[in-house]
Amino acid sequence: MWSYRFVTIGALLITCATPLAAADFSDPSWPCIQRKVDRLSPGLMWPAPLEEMALEGDRDRAADELAETLALRRVDLDSARAEVESFADSLGHDQALMGEVFSRVFDTLSHRRTRIIDGIGKFSLSQIALSERIDDARAEMDAQMATDSPDYDRVDSLEEQVDWDQRIFTDRQRTITYLCETPQLLEKRLYAIAQMLHEAGQPDGG
Repeated sequence: MWSYRFVTIGALLITCATPLAAADFSDPSWPCIQRKVDRLSPGLMWPAPLEEMALEGDRDRAADELAETLALRRVDLDSARAEVESFADSLGHDQALMGEVFSRVFDTLSHRRTRIIDGIGKFSLSQIALSERIDDARAEMDAQMATDSPDYDRVDSLEEQVDWDQRIFTDRQRTITYLCETPQLLEKRLYAIAQMLHEAGQPDGG
């Protein structure tokens, strides 16, 4: 039952990460083709209610160290799995303990993901503002050139401003694909970590 639920959730996450996913038109400031999901729920990734587990001493430190390691994107999933297996072999294949580790990893990565989404929103708003500034400058240039005595110094100044702003806008826009993919890369990592922790919490180690 749990394995089926993991597969179903994983398929949904992967589907949402594809370029075919619908943009979130409910938020005009969201620039990504991927649907905007402000907050994640651990219940979508962990197949049982998560309850806070009071850990003390070496167990608490070991759980913290493992959670910190699993939250590092530079730690690939094969290395992460080895860390989980070592932890379970040392402290026991305990589902509640693994759930506590996942809860700590989730808190870290979901907070990081929220900061990234907020940053994407601010980035998008700054791009919208810059686009409006470019449009306003072009409109003023057209208005100047439509007069009997255009202020050519002003037109030259506006043209320089438009060229500079357009260059900045284009350079920033090239980063949007990477920015939009980052939240879902974190989602996929959380899902993979949930799987490996849940498997390690089985009495037979998987």
